[in-house]
Amino acid sequence: MFNSGSQSSPTDTGLQQVFRRLSNTMARDQLVQNLVTALRETLQVDRVVLYYFYRQWHGQVIYEALSKPQLSIFGSTGADDCFNQNYAELYLKGRVNAIADIEQANIHPCHAEFLESIQVRANLVAPILTEQGLWGLMVAHHGQPRPWSKADIITLQQASARLAAAPSIRHS
Repeated sequence: MFNSGSQSSPTDTGLQQVFRRLSNTMARDQLVQNLVTALRETLQVDRVVLYYFYRQWHGQVIYEALSKPQLSIFGSTGADDCFNQNYAELYLKGRVNAIADIEQANIHPCHAEFLESIQVRANLVAPILTEQGLWGLMVAHHGQPRPWSKADIITLQQASARLAAAPSIRHS
């Protein structure tokens, strides 16, 4: 039965906490989905994904925006074997990686094979950095070679910074 009095029971407090967490999660989900969708449209690419590190240098795609549903890699853990401390340190320093054509780039074969397997020819990656460190990566993929402009790079960096500053990300 609903208690309309000023006293709250432990159950009411517990429910309030659940509702607050649910509300925060929904707000975060909406923020992220809107951001990746807007990025895909602004950059005019095939796919934008948010790759979250759930433990040190192991993660998965937790959000995506697609030009076609068959391009989905939602839930993919990516090429975790390729991502190591050396790459992590570069992203921790704010590295943005822009590859216009993976077939012409000097990248590790493991990384190139993974990108080919998910139909990527051009790749743009920016770190999502929080006080705790490297939270994740914002990634734009395109199925054709594509030179990335300075504006493209800045747009992705700004989106990553905006996401990192969101309270629901910053405190997770």
